[in-house]
Amino acid sequence: MEPRLPPFDYQPRTRVVFGSGTIGRLGELVRELGGQRVLLVTDHGLEAAGHVSLAEKTLRTSGLDVTLFDEVHANPTAADVHAGLDVAREAKIDFIVGLGGGSSMDCAKGINFMLTNGGRMADYAGYGKATKSMLPMIAVPTTAGTGSEAQSYAIIADVHSHMKMACGDPKASVRIAILDPDLTLSMPASVTAATGIDAISHAVESYVTTKRNPVSQLFSRQAWQLLYRGFPAVLHNPQNRDARAAMLLGAHLAGAAIENSMLGATHALANPLSAHFGITHGVAIGILLPHVVRFNGPVVNRLYADLASDAGLCPPDDPTGADCLSYHLQLLTDRAGLPTKLSACRVDQQLLSSLADEAAVQWTGTFNPRPVDAVSLLALYRGAL
Repeated sequence: MEPRLPPFDYQPRTRVVFGSGTIGRLGELVRELGGQRVLLVTDHGLEAAGHVSLAEKTLRTSGLDVTLFDEVHANPTAADVHAGLDVAREAKIDFIVGLGGGSSMDCAKGINFMLTNGGRMADYAGYGKATKSMLPMIAVPTTAGTGSEAQSYAIIADVHSHMKMACGDPKASVRIAILDPDLTLSMPASVTAATGIDAISHAVESYVTTKRNPVSQLFSRQAWQLLYRGFPAVLHNPQNRDARAAMLLGAHLAGAAIENSMLGATHALANPLSAHFGITHGVAIGILLPHVVRFNGPVVNRLYADLASDAGLCPPDDPTGADCLSYHLQLLTDRAGLPTKLSACRVDQQLLSSLADEAAVQWTGTFNPRPVDAVSLLALYRGAL
């Protein structure tokens, strides 16, 4: 008999507009939601690619007032949010557009929290702490990675510790996500590699978490099927538009899975590495994910075998499904030109115990299918060294 279906509460909040050239609809969609004075949140890197001027053009052509905030840094801190907040207040904006990778979209959400609800960013760490409604927002991802446009969380780092705070609220969900694969063609190879591995990890982790449910697993598995095919294709030919489209949609669906099932130990382990050593998030993820899959294998091997079977790595229900998947994930990371060991990133072995202590209190680890603590997380760090 099939296992009992778990209860769940699925609340879709974001309209998805997908396809080549859909950035051209940005102004029309802002007007449809009643916007007039728009804050465009992005970073300097996108200006050289021409994406910012394209977004500004479609907004202004639609008769909208546009204020640009392009001071977002990678892994945005509360300082980035406050800088954008000052600009937003000065311009008396009534609408927000986040254009870029997860950093831009998360910073835009953070600005929305602060502008509408006040206080400090840390006041919203956790979920459901905003008491007032927020401004409507549209997200336009230019990387196939975080899936932030599908989530009600803003991931903002503490200014001093650089540890990431997850600030979530249903009101922070974007009204519309514009998924235009043409915008991802400009990604440098290093960004394609790191964000692609991150998206893959979202599909793999969300498929097995303790909060998984039939809806989240639909998203996770469809995301995996798009990503495991699309990733090698974009590595081989970065101008492959079909592969770019598969990666962007896969990343979005994986983000939607996270919204409904959360993440696991891989992300708990990765955050302290980024905070202390400045390791790019996707790079840390790529090193750790295969080890976490093997660690979780005794508990969720059947689920990992689903994913491995989808990729033609083993038959369904193979008792070695977790090992097959783990090996393939490490192969993908290596093929992308990313390191597969922490030692390659100059991680100090003497600090592993303190890193494990910090990883043990990360919120994502609480949803890992096999319980983790500082001891088991230390063993995972050592295995990845």
